[in-house]
Amino acid sequence: MKRTMLVASLLLAGFASLPAKADITVGVLVGATGPGASLGIPYKNTFSVLPGTIGGEKVRYIILDDATDPSTAVKNARKLITEDKVDVLIGSSSVPTATAVVDIANELKTPQIALSPVAVPPNRLEWTFPIPQPVPVMMEVVVEHMKANNVKTVGYIGFNDSWGDLVYKGFVSQAEPAGIRIVTNERYGRMDTSVTAQTLKTIGAHPDAVIAGGSGTPGALPHVTLVERGFKGPIYHNHGVINRDFLRVGGKNIDHAMAPTGPVMIAEQLPDSNPIKKVALEFTRLYEATYGAGSRNAFAAYSYDAYLRLSQAVPVALKTAKPGTPEFRAALRAALENSKEVVGTHAVYNTTAADHNGVDKRSRVLVEASNGEWKLVK
Repeated sequence: MKRTMLVASLLLAGFASLPAKADITVGVLVGATGPGASLGIPYKNTFSVLPGTIGGEKVRYIILDDATDPSTAVKNARKLITEDKVDVLIGSSSVPTATAVVDIANELKTPQIALSPVAVPPNRLEWTFPIPQPVPVMMEVVVEHMKANNVKTVGYIGFNDSWGDLVYKGFVSQAEPAGIRIVTNERYGRMDTSVTAQTLKTIGAHPDAVIAGGSGTPGALPHVTLVERGFKGPIYHNHGVINRDFLRVGGKNIDHAMAPTGPVMIAEQLPDSNPIKKVALEFTRLYEATYGAGSRNAFAAYSYDAYLRLSQAVPVALKTAKPGTPEFRAALRAALENSKEVVGTHAVYNTTAADHNGVDKRSRVLVEASNGEWKLVK
């Protein structure tokens, strides 16, 4: 009897010494309020329709609203890492907020999957992996359309922040080699209610076309004002305006607005041989089952791609460490850095130490606003 009890005690002690199986904890940062809310809300919505597991392991999402404010994003990121012990950050949903979190990810050695492009050089992205297409990749398809339509001069009106800078620099990087001259560089604030002065200066420069460097609903303001002031040339945007609220706010005034976006927005029109088509249609069915027909948008799809990238990386990281540890966070970072052929709704991701984004030309198409819908420009 004593021997049996001793064996049982030893077995219990042995089981107690084994590492406990821990859930994966994901911290999500979005601007669900503030000037970027029209983007932050769909980014957030995706997490309510995702499966309860990643890579076969239970997952817990902790979602915090940063109100599209960089200082709040930093505070939330630090809380999620130090108090909630998250294994990875996803977010945030605007360039200023996502960029602000980069230094926190580096300092606290926690992977960040950014839902927005970030305005820092690649050598500062040791722990950060942006999901959206880099601006130069998107502007390339815009410039191709301009060249095909004999556009020689372009006026620019964009946000007076890091997103406005990224769009401007990304456009210049593609336009200048193509012989297209930029004749204005006008800026406005996300909370501004008028861009009349910027519009009049741009029209006065007599450009063949205008490109707008805004996002979300505030991104419609220059377009509407240009139309009201009689500008007749083509008006291009960027992938920061691909949602229904932009179309709703702009109304008929933004018919014929053109913008680059990921293939998810026109997935039905892709050939069956395109690997993105199946994944994009699966996401659309999943999202619209909860949020209604026609609710598909590019921003919710970026969140889904973040989930897909984690789904590939988590099983790899679990081979060497358990969730809730610095070792797991480091293993997850390494797995994200070495991802190959991860098919998403926007792109096929192939990341390396030199490229933490990993997208190519398959990640963009050009669309046009028409009667409140986005249509493929062929």
